[in-house]
Amino acid sequence: MSDSATTYRFIGTETPRPDAPEKAAGRAQYIHDMVRPGMLYGKIKFSEHAHARIKHIDTSKAEKLPGVRAVITGYNTPEIRIGFIKDNFALKRDKVRQFRDEVAAVAALDPDIAEEAVDLIRVEYEPLSGVFTPEEAMREDAPLVHEHDVRGRPKKDNRVPVPWKFAAGDVERAKDGAAYVAEGYFETPLVQQSCLGTAGCIAEFDLKSNLIIHTKTQIPFLAQNDFNSALVAMGLKGKNTRVIVPTLGGAFGTGLDTHGYEYIAILLAYKTGRPVKILLNREEEFSFLSPRQPTKTRIVQGCDREGRLIFRDVRMVLDNGAYCSWGATTPSVMMLPLSSLYRVENVFYEAKLVYTNNTYCQAMRGYGNPQATWALESNMDQLAEAASMDPFEFRLINRNRPDEITPMGLNVTTCGLEDCLKTVAEGLDWKEKRGTGRGKARGVGMASLFHVGGSGRVYRSDGTGVIMKLDDFGNVSVITGGVEMGQGFNSALTVATAEALGVTPEKVTVVSGDTATCPWDVGTHASRGAFTSCNAGILAAKKARDK
Repeated sequence: MSDSATTYRFIGTETPRPDAPEKAAGRAQYIHDMVRPGMLYGKIKFSEHAHARIKHIDTSKAEKLPGVRAVITGYNTPEIRIGFIKDNFALKRDKVRQFRDEVAAVAALDPDIAEEAVDLIRVEYEPLSGVFTPEEAMREDAPLVHEHDVRGRPKKDNRVPVPWKFAAGDVERAKDGAAYVAEGYFETPLVQQSCLGTAGCIAEFDLKSNLIIHTKTQIPFLAQNDFNSALVAMGLKGKNTRVIVPTLGGAFGTGLDTHGYEYIAILLAYKTGRPVKILLNREEEFSFLSPRQPTKTRIVQGCDREGRLIFRDVRMVLDNGAYCSWGATTPSVMMLPLSSLYRVENVFYEAKLVYTNNTYCQAMRGYGNPQATWALESNMDQLAEAASMDPFEFRLINRNRPDEITPMGLNVTTCGLEDCLKTVAEGLDWKEKRGTGRGKARGVGMASLFHVGGSGRVYRSDGTGVIMKLDDFGNVSVITGGVEMGQGFNSALTVATAEALGVTPEKVTVVSGDTATCPWDVGTHASRGAFTSCNAGILAAKKARDK
């Protein structure tokens, strides 16, 4: 199936999406639609300050409200640490560091009672000065967002202890030999993800105190590991979590972490002995889930008189927000284009992540690549102009080629960048249109993208497993740990399986979204879902055909 001249029966044809009928008919079960027997409804009280000490929490009125079954705070529940470096807490004690910090929660018989009870909780704060830009946060006299690190040691500054630096060649020496140099400064803002399907979960415990959680996630198996760690903190060592993924209305990266509301639902469910559902409304989704990281980038590139790149120097500062999610690792993906897009031997890249009292940031589509590529490609245009070269010709000179190894050590086997650039230039009518509409603020432009697409190894195993079952009537079940979130995962796996086995897509059923029945998958992210799952399906189909 790797032969580019292969004629396919189904791949590349218009094939109905297997998940479309139920969604169009309104029968798909999103987290919003789900109800469990005896279910309670949870609601969270968020901080009223961006930075303050918690002096006292009064829950007495909420506890007395008819219909309330539990009220919890960080003071009457076990401490559950969450986040990439465990610098966050499910419920905050002593201090809040952003407006979205969770300080209390309730479980009640219906959502209206839960919301009324949250409003009855009174929190006394001592407001503190905050820092809201990386520049403010990096000043020597800046208030500390975290006075101590995750090991309890005093912190002296607001730097996030996740450093990122890459160097290849000798950038400073190369600068001396450059015929043309261009420097640029670029900023990108917060971007909120705002999925159509808002976040939510239902947590419950079975009679053996094992956790079952229906939740909106892209990483069911990694989430299972996170939730098992929470069970240990709750005194339930040895118990297990079953993660079930309902129909998702988008994710874009929000499902790459586990969230405070999930752990709060778990705590409420354990305290009450009943299923607890927490569902964010649109305002809460926008305010209390994480956006894309804002960046400030200074980039300098230089080339020789023939237009060949000889160095690239990139310094970035990222507003991390108050805590670390997996978003703190986005510089690892930024490193890909900054080190390896176009041919350049001498590269320096450094990213500084800074704690602020803004909302903490997270993975979002592209995982940092858009912020990095925006700066890089904009500066490529600046450098082309400095060298009096056409930006298209400049890119063509510096294009990546097959069988090269980049400064990052990436082995480029096949590469169609030359054909891609030429096709885009032809489609844009580049030579005739370039630069002719500047008086009207109209124009044409081009940019390239270098991105991970599977096998990024962001975890110990970047694998995807499938279990393939065939019956006597030609029906095929493909059981996978991957997640369909609206992007077409099930469609891709269906047609790849049909093609590999020699059956029609109508005979293939994809089963996913349950850690109790599905094989391991590291998560559906980084443009890896179709790549890894379809290859796993092809391998399984070959084994089935061989038998």
